[in-house]
Amino acid sequence: MTAPHAAKDAGHARWTFRLRVSLTARTQLYAEWDRCRWVWNECVAKSKAVYAQNNATGEKATCGPAQLDKMLTAAWKTLPWLREGSSVPQQQIIRDFGKSRAKAQKDTRDRLPQTRRAGMPKCKKKREALPGLNYTQRGFRLKDGRLHLAGGVAVGVVWSRELPADPSSVRIYQDSLGHWYASFVVPAQAEPLPETGAVIGIDWGVKETATTTSDAYDLPHVQHGRKAHSKLSRYDRMMARRKPKNGRPSSKGYREAKNLRAKTHRKVARQRQDTARKWAKKIVRDHDVIAVEDFRPKFLAGTSMARKAADAAIGATKAALLEMGRKHERDVRLVHPAHTTMDCAQCGARTKHALPLSERTYTCTVCAAVSSRDKNSARVMLVRAGLNPAGAEGVRPPGALLQEAA
Repeated sequence: MTAPHAAKDAGHARWTFRLRVSLTARTQLYAEWDRCRWVWNECVAKSKAVYAQNNATGEKATCGPAQLDKMLTAAWKTLPWLREGSSVPQQQIIRDFGKSRAKAQKDTRDRLPQTRRAGMPKCKKKREALPGLNYTQRGFRLKDGRLHLAGGVAVGVVWSRELPADPSSVRIYQDSLGHWYASFVVPAQAEPLPETGAVIGIDWGVKETATTTSDAYDLPHVQHGRKAHSKLSRYDRMMARRKPKNGRPSSKGYREAKNLRAKTHRKVARQRQDTARKWAKKIVRDHDVIAVEDFRPKFLAGTSMARKAADAAIGATKAALLEMGRKHERDVRLVHPAHTTMDCAQCGARTKHALPLSERTYTCTVCAAVSSRDKNSARVMLVRAGLNPAGAEGVRPPGALLQEAA
C-alpha cells in the first residue's frame, strides 16, 4: 500500500473494516459492553460525588484515572460477573471518561461560549448508547484472517484491503443500522507525489462547494441530500403514522421505516465522503501548494441556508483535503477568511462595505477589475498565502500596497 521509495512517518491512521459477527460473538460483545457501560456510569457517579463533596467541604479531592482504576480493582473483588469480562476494555473506558471529563473542564476554565463547550460525561443508557469497545495491543490478535479479542471473542473481518503495518489498537463498535465494524490504528506512512510546480487557491461556498482559481478544479454542489429528500420524507411519514404511544413498544413496521431512513442517511453521507475524497485527490495530485480558506461553516446552521450548507458538506470536504495533503506531503496553507470577499485580488483594494450575497460579481472601484465574486476570493487566497503564480489571472503583483476603495 505504501510508495516504493522510502516512506516518511506521518503519524497514525485508522483503517475500518466491516465485521461478520456470529450469534455467539454478538452475545459476548453485548455482555462485554454491559460491563463497560456499568463502569462508565460508576465513573460518572463517582465524579458527581467528588464534585458535591468539594462544594460542601471546600476540599480539593480529585477523580482522575488513578482513583477510578482503584475503584475498578475494588469492584473486581466483590462482583464476580464483572470479572467474567476482560479488563482491557474496562480500563480503556476509564481512559475515555478521563479524556471527556478533562475536555469539559478545560472548556469551562477557558470560558468558551456555552454552545462550544463539551458537556460533562453523562450516564450511558442501555436503550440509547451504541456499543463501543477499545482494545490495546495486549487485548487482541489477528490469526488466520479472524480477529480474536480478549475474553474468548472471535469475529470474522471483511478484508477489503491489507493493513500496511501491525495495528497498535482496535475499536469494535456498532452503528445505528446494527452493523459491526473494527477500526484499527496503524502507523501512517507518507506517500509523496511528484512535484508539478503548480499552485491553486480555493474558496468555499454554498452555490458551488469549492471555487478555485482554475475552472477545471471547481467542485459543484452535487446536492446528494436534495436528491434523497423525497425518500427521506416518505420514510418520515411512515414513522409518524406508526409511531407508538408513550410506554408502548414500537411495531415491526415502525422499526422497518426507521431502518430504511437510517440507510438512506448513511448512503448520502457516504456519497458526500466519496465526492470529497475524489476531488481532494485530484487537487493534491496536480498542485504542490494549496491555499485554502479556513472557513468554519458551523455558523450557517442558524441561518436560512442551513439545509443547503449541510448538503454541501464543506467541513467534510475541507477535512478530506487537509488529510490528503498531509498524506502526500503537499503544502496546504490555511488562509483567514476575514474580508476575502471585500478585497481585490489584482490591486488589493478593499471595499468599504460588505457585499450582499445576492451580488455575485465583484467590481473594483480602484482598478476597475471585474470578475466573479468567488473567483476573486479564490485569487485572494493565493495573495494572502504569499503566492503569485504565473498564469493566475488577476493576482496582485508582489510588493503592492494594500489600498482602500473610495
